Amino acid sequence: MPFEVTIDNYQTANQITDYMSMISIVEIPTEDFSRAMAFYRKILNIDIEVVEMEGIKMGLFPGTGEISVQLLKADGYTPSSEGTIVYLNGGDDLQQIAARIDGNGGRLVVPKTEIGQDMGFYAMFIDTEGNRLGLHSPH
Repeated sequence: MPFEVTIDNYQTANQITDYMSMISIVEIPTEDFSRAMAFYRKILNIDIEVVEMEGIKMGLFPGTGEISVQLLKADGYTPSSEGTIVYLNGGDDLQQIAARIDGNGGRLVVPKTEIGQDMGFYAMFIDTEGNRLGLHSPH
């Protein structure tokens, strides 16, 4: 079960904003870059830009530039279902994304679940590469 964050864990709402701004780049390791690209394109319904730099393949998710999310195929990057969990923005209702996970090679391991009053919902899945990730949405 993920750590439940409540406003009581922070002295002010500004501290939540400051904490969130600490995230800069999220790298999701891949074994099969093409398979991972197809999976995330299908479940998130997004375009992913492919870039290669010095032998490293990167699939850049669209975003504002404040936080960069990318798929990575490079030496030293190994997919894992253990360790840090990244929660992707599930839009207004993460169920729309969660419904596409199993049919596209992933596995939903925690269905849409309410976190707490006024804190939204989360779900967790294993992607095609073996990484464990989450989804979060307000509804």
